[in-house]
Amino acid sequence: NKEGLLGQIHMKLPRLLAFGFLLSAALQAADAKKPNVLFIAVDDLRPELSCYGNTVIKTPNFDRLAKRGMVFNRAYCQQAVCAPSRSSIMTGKRPDATRVWDLETHFRVALPNVKTVGQYFKEHGYFSQGMGKIFHGGFDDEPTWSTPWVTPKAPTYAKEATAADIVKEDPKNKGKGVAFEAGDVADDFYTDGKTSRLAAQTIAELNKKGQPFFLAVGLSKPHLPFVSPKKYWDLYDPAKIPDTASPFPVGAPAYAGDSDSGEFRAYTNVPPKDKKLARTPLPAAFASQVRHGYYAAVSYTDANLGLLLDDVHLGVELPFIRADVRRVEHIADSHLTVTALVPSFTPREIAVCE
Repeated sequence: NKEGLLGQIHMKLPRLLAFGFLLSAALQAADAKKPNVLFIAVDDLRPELSCYGNTVIKTPNFDRLAKRGMVFNRAYCQQAVCAPSRSSIMTGKRPDATRVWDLETHFRVALPNVKTVGQYFKEHGYFSQGMGKIFHGGFDDEPTWSTPWVTPKAPTYAKEATAADIVKEDPKNKGKGVAFEAGDVADDFYTDGKTSRLAAQTIAELNKKGQPFFLAVGLSKPHLPFVSPKKYWDLYDPAKIPDTASPFPVGAPAYAGDSDSGEFRAYTNVPPKDKKLARTPLPAAFASQVRHGYYAAVSYTDANLGLLLDDVHLGVELPFIRADVRRVEHIADSHLTVTALVPSFTPREIAVCE
């Protein structure tokens, strides 16, 4: 029974960031009292990482980050929807305050004068810059940045769909392709590969400004579709990837089985929902391919994270940062998994906050 597959992928730390990283970095900052900050947001990342006990997944860069920082085991997203969670973490306000519960509402409709974390840094002497998926989808927030937010353009897929990739029509014309792909391409073919390389280049340029900076970098994988270069698929033997299917909770609403979600079912190679059933199980072989795609996408993200870690030279100060109702405070946000690095502190074992 595979109906819980996508629920398991998306709902444990759902639809925002499974990891948000606040790296306190000196990075040749002109003012030692104002360390540079690299904020990395990763979309739809479950705690399927070695530092969370998964012995199959290949995430060496997440692991080295965890070894030099702190792993939070009880960190939860603010709401199991992308835009509300992103609005919340960037403003420090709950979804009931931002009035963002869907994917169509901008938080400034309800809170026109709210200060985002990037805006706060900008107003306190920092150069604030963002790239990739920080706010949801096509949304942006001009007051947050010192320079316009950008996302490099790239194709969604490396391969043209074949007849075998289309198992149903797309009557609503949602424009989806396949749910997963192993592209025979270089790492910088997809958007995240371009974004991480742009970020590394930007760090070098910002270092020359003589002004402390806040740089927010958003990586979109492992959000659907699970696309990544083939070499990340080749890291895994499908037979060794854990079967995460579990019995559907008694009494739970049908919507909780996310494999029946409109988003997932819209992809052309996903078997259609059986309208006669409350929940339509995924065929076992197909479910295995989906898991394989997710693991590969996580490892691809790990490689992009590695580019950023290789490019920073860490300072000695460690401020955890939270966008508070009134101001930015040096405190960990209880709703977001945060890892921060201290160059002068290298614990022998991973530091864990329960």
